[in-house]
Amino acid sequence: MNNECLICERIMHIKTNSNPCFVKELETGFVVLGDYQFYKGYTLFLCKKHIPELHMLTGSYQKLFLEELAYVGKAVFTAFQPMKLNYEILGNRDPHLHCHIFPRYKNDPNRRQPIWLIDEAIRNAEQEKPDEKLLSSLKIKLLKSLENL
Repeated sequence: MNNECLICERIMHIKTNSNPCFVKELETGFVVLGDYQFYKGYTLFLCKKHIPELHMLTGSYQKLFLEELAYVGKAVFTAFQPMKLNYEILGNRDPHLHCHIFPRYKNDPNRRQPIWLIDEAIRNAEQEKPDEKLLSSLKIKLLKSLENL
């Protein structure tokens, strides 16, 4: 764990039961819903290891991380029934391995474009932050999907 890492901080909050977006712990990572839900069902898979790049994981751990990532993606797809999923591993701002999983729907603005082309002020507007009721509903839906696969 790195004291200056936002992802490590979020994992610490999961471990102390103070991350409201936490859904499920897997062997190599944590499944969490995004803080903002402009794309309903937006989920992240946070690697347990503080490492910046996928290729830096060792063979069996790397393979399991990718298998679990695919499992999370399938659960997101099953739970939210999007038209398409976008998977993004960036880390430019937070160099701790994590993957964004964005469900994409027919009514998405600029649905053929990367999500990052939608202004952050729109994607992360206050009205896109789920209230407790919506967050609970999304978590239950995703957890049920994860457990039924």
